[in-house]
Amino acid sequence: MKRVAVTGIGIISPIGQSAQDFWQALLRGDCGIGPLTRFDVSAYKVKLAAEVKGFDPTKHGMEAAEARRMDLFAQYAMAAANQAMEDSGLMGTVPAERLAVNVSSGIGGIETFFRESEKLLTRGPGRVSPLCIPMMIGNMAAGNIAIRYGAKGPCVPVVTACATSTHAIGEAYRLIRHGYADAAIAGGSEASVNPIAIAGFTNCMALSEQPDPMRASLPFDTRRAGFVLGEGAAVVVLEEYEHARARGAHIYAEVAGYGATCDAFHITAPDPEGMGAARAIQLALEEAGDDGSQPLYINAHGTGTPLNDKTETLAIKHALGEARARLTPVSSIKGATGHMLGAAGGAEGVATMLALDAGMLPPTIHLDEPDPECDLDYVPHTARAYQAQLALSTSLGFGGHNGVLAFRRV
Repeated sequence: MKRVAVTGIGIISPIGQSAQDFWQALLRGDCGIGPLTRFDVSAYKVKLAAEVKGFDPTKHGMEAAEARRMDLFAQYAMAAANQAMEDSGLMGTVPAERLAVNVSSGIGGIETFFRESEKLLTRGPGRVSPLCIPMMIGNMAAGNIAIRYGAKGPCVPVVTACATSTHAIGEAYRLIRHGYADAAIAGGSEASVNPIAIAGFTNCMALSEQPDPMRASLPFDTRRAGFVLGEGAAVVVLEEYEHARARGAHIYAEVAGYGATCDAFHITAPDPEGMGAARAIQLALEEAGDDGSQPLYINAHGTGTPLNDKTETLAIKHALGEARARLTPVSSIKGATGHMLGAAGGAEGVATMLALDAGMLPPTIHLDEPDPECDLDYVPHTARAYQAQLALSTSLGFGGHNGVLAFRRV
């Protein structure tokens, strides 16, 4: 089977609209959470979000008319794909039929759905846009990217809630590993900072109602009380390893393993023993050929919800064993980015690869009062120099979907 390299990275996030800006913000410990500005929140319990500020699609390779025919989630995806493809230098080096696209969204065009539903209810069915459906459906990020780059290989967007972009990258990795494609554009996007999403997540008790941005998203902290809704996109270019080497591409990391499991337990809560997530970790490590001796880093899902963080801690211990788990640095970037939902795994995968490439670990910011049930090394407050050879990015989604990517330093 073939090896798979990551040769391009693109990201639109609340803390930066390029890989370099994103990475430097993480290392500084910047926080992208602030007052929610997209709509009047006076009637809402939640007043904060991690918004992408000042996004202009025309600065990311799109014409204004083209962007107007896309929901914001698709615009974010196109922008991140544009960055990743430019970064990789891949264009024109693989046949169109061998270029895959696996870019998806956990929710899709919810802003379009909300806006067009308002038109339907207030102005009648004749006022609903003919672009409503093609802007709303979640596969359109991938469709638009495939059209832009003439990618005629597999184009199979994955939807697994908060694990979406981890699974998208993992399934793209398998396409290349097993010979179905030579390269792939993969990742996820989300643009759900709108009234119905905020109300829905609030009423299912998922969001933090803390009004202080510095205390709202608190992964692994005893004060944690929910996540902060974020948005953005993260897209990577994957490529058959020898092809990347032959053309002299910069390789950020090798995708060395992938694990995907389901808790089959509850629609929103994780298995309290963390066994599904543990098995996904073990599968990724086994495929990566890990023998337990390599320095390891884990970029955790770490949502800052009461259930996730203690369950994920248990999962890491089950997967690694107590001794190795305590020696392994683990961090969550959601205190900085908020929860980017379907884009979260992609953004966290990018952070994981850049950590390997740079030999630096992004910190878990705002971790002032560690939870006794979350008792691992969570790299609190400040970035840390650390030369890991192997790193994991974990994602756990509503519906019990678990995804883990293993990256190897090259």
